[in-house]
Amino acid sequence: MLATPPASTPALEPAVFIRYQIFVAGLLAFLQFAVILDFMVMAPLGALIMPALAITPAKFGMIVSAYAFSAGASGILAAGYADRFDRKKILLSFYVGFLAGTLWCGLAQSFASLLAARIVTGLFGGVIGSVVLAIATDLFAANLRGRVMGIIQTAFAASQVLGIPIALYLSNHWDWHAPFFMMVAIGTLGGLVVAWRLNPVDGHLLGKQDTNAFRHLIATVGERRHLPAFATTVLLATGGFMIMPFSSVFTVNNLGIAVQDLPTIYLITGLCAIFVGPLVGKAADKFGKLPVFFVGSVMTSVMVLTYTHLRAVPLAVVVCVNVLLFIGIFSRMIPYQALSASVPEMHMRGSFNAISAAIQQLSGGLAAVVAGHLVSTGLDGKLLGFEKVGYVVVCTTFIAAMLARQVDKEIKQRKVAELAG
Repeated sequence: MLATPPASTPALEPAVFIRYQIFVAGLLAFLQFAVILDFMVMAPLGALIMPALAITPAKFGMIVSAYAFSAGASGILAAGYADRFDRKKILLSFYVGFLAGTLWCGLAQSFASLLAARIVTGLFGGVIGSVVLAIATDLFAANLRGRVMGIIQTAFAASQVLGIPIALYLSNHWDWHAPFFMMVAIGTLGGLVVAWRLNPVDGHLLGKQDTNAFRHLIATVGERRHLPAFATTVLLATGGFMIMPFSSVFTVNNLGIAVQDLPTIYLITGLCAIFVGPLVGKAADKFGKLPVFFVGSVMTSVMVLTYTHLRAVPLAVVVCVNVLLFIGIFSRMIPYQALSASVPEMHMRGSFNAISAAIQQLSGGLAAVVAGHLVSTGLDGKLLGFEKVGYVVVCTTFIAAMLARQVDKEIKQRKVAELAG
């Protein structure tokens, strides 16, 4: 049997994970894998979906952003109720809807049908990530959060190593619908494990609660110290949503890489990210979340400019650039998630994370639309104007770094005040 902490007690300050926490960290990583893969797979499938449905880059950007906008809307609607129920029950409810939306994607035969399917998938999938982060924050003490976020974010890398290569293999041998059926099958197994083995997560219910959902939402949004964290989240979302939807098109049409070689790029990049993710988490716990975040910001900026200015190059060069780019992204993502977990009080964690996820998706959706209008397709099929996207991403990275510094400063000030009081 796994050593299980009482479901209603908050995390203590242990130096290492207990067995149940290791199990939960792995389970949360799997759930993130399912949700991230559903979004990530759209980018490499873009090179297949666009010609299959005869749509332009702007319309494909709409398909990507539809998920983001609907996820953002559902996050806002769910925020008022996010702290009023057992987090396990909320997680399972939205996960079932997410799987249903993914199944619809696999059945879609037209632009309109796929667009509608992405909207439904986003309505449910957009909330899952925020619930996962709330559970991780409830069950893991602050001195372990860098490591647990590192573990959870390996889901991003696992989607590169396992999900995307397999999805591309299936789509190359059948068609682009096949990966969605694969995700439904794997995701269903994960949902059964959650229902069977995850204990109730209801410690937050012992704290003060506002029974009015609207007041709880307004209180979370209106809390002054939450605002810099929300603003940072908005800017961090820009990079992924502007670059990723068009990465496969850029790689194939501009860099001269064959579609059949895309799985190799994602495989090697993902393997490196799986190795680096936990190391970044440990570094964040050891050296501080903010210093690691700054290093990741600098690295991300350099590699974004490098990537968006590439021309036809050998496969090995593309792989190296992708690996370094994702290491930079991970070195921002992991420490910031660990840092922002300390921003809200326990009774506001669910709503804070739901709102963060909502504004992340909404800003990401807007970023995808903007990117779709910054780029165009030339007569030779090449993507034009991609370097403009890189400039925008670098600017948002710099501003996000300044805001993250303010978030860290306010967390430290609150801790000092608590000790003094």
